[in-house]
Amino acid sequence: MNDGMNHKAGEVTTLTARDLRKSYDDFQAVRGVDFEVYRGECFGFLGPNGAGKTTTMKMIYGAAIPTSGELEVTGLDVKRHERAVKRRIGVVPQENNLDEDLKVRENLLVYGRYFDLPKKIVAQRAEELLEFVQLSEKAEAKVEQLSGGMKRRLLVARALINDPDLVVLDEPTTGLDPQARHLVWDKLRELTSEGKTLILTTHYMDEAAQLCDRLCIMEGGGIISEGAPRDLISEHVSAEVLELRATPETLEKLASIVEDVADNTDRVGDALLVYASDADAVMEKIREWSVEVDNILRRRATLEDVFLKLTGRRLVD
Repeated sequence: MNDGMNHKAGEVTTLTARDLRKSYDDFQAVRGVDFEVYRGECFGFLGPNGAGKTTTMKMIYGAAIPTSGELEVTGLDVKRHERAVKRRIGVVPQENNLDEDLKVRENLLVYGRYFDLPKKIVAQRAEELLEFVQLSEKAEAKVEQLSGGMKRRLLVARALINDPDLVVLDEPTTGLDPQARHLVWDKLRELTSEGKTLILTTHYMDEAAQLCDRLCIMEGGGIISEGAPRDLISEHVSAEVLELRATPETLEKLASIVEDVADNTDRVGDALLVYASDADAVMEKIREWSVEVDNILRRRATLEDVFLKLTGRRLVD
């Protein structure tokens, strides 16, 4: 898990948002959010569908114009310097929008021309990036011949062709198998180690914990919490969680039994989640009452638990 970065006064800020708002007619998608992203860190947005994170991302990379507030990317106001901002950003979209009619290398060469870069520079960067994402051997293959994981890595390479200061990633590993996800994670970590700044949205809690130095949780168009993953967990939930599975009637009884030794309880589906600083005391209480529990899982608290506590629902809802 990433422990986060200790930012100090004077550290370079890649992105600053102040009272950022976006409305569509009478609907307020983003309701006055404030956040900063620093050079060389990975900053994440988490939230259920409709929370405002996608709209916020669109404002960052220029697909949506802010209704009001301030938004500066690499020191430039996005409203007054839209073209200049776009030149400094790389975007990895959630959907695969690679050109299926072109070969792998050609996708990079054609995209590079959009930035008015010299052909020689684009060609050199294309070769370097194909090596970086481990696709050199597929350079002459058609995009349609690539696996899902390879396509995601090619999208990452394409987003880097203009050597951006900021890379925006929308659900970068959605639909990938675990091995492919970890390979993409490795490449993203390399980017931050080289000083690139990343902003991502994800529905995977483990992805947020692994990649993000800091993140914010959004709901209803606003930010309801922000911090490093480990700090959010220690701030909002207990160190340990017991997942108790039993009949609905038994779960109701268990909730009342453990009430005085638990920090908090939450009913999720067929399970009762018991948050406790002292899980042994909870287990002892259950044994004292001789309640029949089908299954007990004891684990460390995670970002998923933070999300459940703050929003009352799972991220994928």
